[in-house]
Amino acid sequence: MTGSEYAKADCHPGLKLIVDHLAVPPASRGESAYRFQPELLALARYPNVAVKATGQPGYAEDAYPFRSFHQHLHRVFDAFGPDRMFWGTDITRMPCSWRQCVTVFTEELPWLKGRDLDLVMGEALCSWVGWPLPG
Repeated sequence: MTGSEYAKADCHPGLKLIVDHLAVPPASRGESAYRFQPELLALARYPNVAVKATGQPGYAEDAYPFRSFHQHLHRVFDAFGPDRMFWGTDITRMPCSWRQCVTVFTEELPWLKGRDLDLVMGEALCSWVGWPLPG
């Protein structure tokens, strides 16, 4: 879906959309992987558009804790907020362990703490799609 197609999000405010992988194209790596970030950030103005930060370690050219993508995550978080940015992984393609896929978010992002962290790591996605939270 192109940016212009997502721009139609305002015509269908009841339709919830999620942009996966922070809009990083498949097989991208390094800084160029985030070449569509300006278009992604522009979508934040639509309250029915959210973003999933799936598979980010797979786009990094550096090792854990993958500092090369931290600034990109922070920009997306600032634009979409903790209620519309969701953690995710594509574990079968990751260059690191499951634990590192989790801890890069839970331990390595100094700006992601407390309630915001809880939301990004699962609560916001449950709310977005209407799933009940575990007891």
